[in-house]
Amino acid sequence: MFKLRTSKYRHVFCDPPKPEECFTGYRLNTITGDQQYIKASAKYFALSLAGGGGPVAVGRLDRPGRFDSHTSQIIEGHTGAVTDIEFNPFDDSMLATASEDTTIKLWGIPDEWEPTDQSGNSKKGTNLTESLTDIVGHKKKVTLLKFHTTASNVLASTSADHTVKIWDIEKGEEISSYNEMGDLTQDMVWDVRGDMLATSCKDKIIRFMDPREGTASSTLASPHDGFKTVKVSYLGDSGKFLTTGVSKTAAREVKIWDLKNTAKPLVTEKIDTASGALLPLYDNDTNVLYLAGKGDGIIRLYEFEDSTPYLHKLNDGFRSTQSAKGLCMVPKRGLDVMKCETARILKLTNTQGVHPLTFTVPRKSDAFQDDIFPDCISATPAHTAEEWAGGSSKEPCKQSLNPSVAQNGAGPKKKTFKSVTTLSKELEEAKKRISYLEQKLKDNHITFK
Repeated sequence: MFKLRTSKYRHVFCDPPKPEECFTGYRLNTITGDQQYIKASAKYFALSLAGGGGPVAVGRLDRPGRFDSHTSQIIEGHTGAVTDIEFNPFDDSMLATASEDTTIKLWGIPDEWEPTDQSGNSKKGTNLTESLTDIVGHKKKVTLLKFHTTASNVLASTSADHTVKIWDIEKGEEISSYNEMGDLTQDMVWDVRGDMLATSCKDKIIRFMDPREGTASSTLASPHDGFKTVKVSYLGDSGKFLTTGVSKTAAREVKIWDLKNTAKPLVTEKIDTASGALLPLYDNDTNVLYLAGKGDGIIRLYEFEDSTPYLHKLNDGFRSTQSAKGLCMVPKRGLDVMKCETARILKLTNTQGVHPLTFTVPRKSDAFQDDIFPDCISATPAHTAEEWAGGSSKEPCKQSLNPSVAQNGAGPKKKTFKSVTTLSKELEEAKKRISYLEQKLKDNHITFK
């Protein structure tokens, strides 16, 4: 008997953004690589600009408008071009930048950060030139960064020196290092708990690593027959794994693998014959896969189900004549759930700026739709870097998206990072205070040690 499959997200749609909703005026860095070129937190987005000192533009999601590199605030502090950017999932105002100068820098965006004003015009401000901390350890340019999914202040980095390193950014120390990458790393992703780190490499081998020990526990050789970039993604906690790449005939394809048996894929989905790498943007909460290609204007939507045929195409997705240079998803905490916005993808173009693509499920009711908004990952870490390195394994902390019961950032107080200059100033003030108190004791003939 024929049965029609139903899905809450079957009719999700995305209208092209209006010009006044876009972010324009960016003169982009011309470096190429396997990075996404743009990243976002629930409050900001960041992208690498052309120019000396590795400039980075950080824009507010609630302030669309025109950016001016001569007026608007930027981050600058590297001596080489910035290759990748990554926001801390537990602190919307903290981001890490990787550079060709072999260093990683941590930055804290001040609350008063305003590159554009409320009218959408560029606003003059002071550039951020002082990083919170610098991480040094790679011998060649750092290419990709990825923050841990559940532990606070744990960062993975990979470099042209063919290593993958795990850092405790609070201490500025290396937790582990994997030194046997056969070539440049093309992608890097944590599993849901953060117990495993998967990497794809130019040598056509996917390595599943134990990040605490810096060892590869298993490998998957030649997931795709072609030689172009392979991107990877864990499909939640289902035990399934997704890869995108090209076939022998240069056709782009998606494969789903069972991590318990990687001898052959569970399913292979042919996409098209375009040349750009396919970016799998997977929503763990709704099981919806947003498949976007670099260099084209199409975003395809699939729903993952942990049974045959695994991938179900939802609709025609989003189509545009404007090609994408890079794309990223905004965390669920940054969405307008009362307008049934189930996903927002920031699309970076070469000449037309950043386009926010809002994916909406059509609903008539003005009430919160709990059936399409399950609890999402919160901004509260499940454990510390030290606990995780010691073997702790925990599920991500969740929060409700219902505005009437949402935590609104509640939870343990975030640890504040201070720059070297700030600490030096505080130390100098403390020394002056100690000298003053010692003199007072001497004046009153009080002995002290």
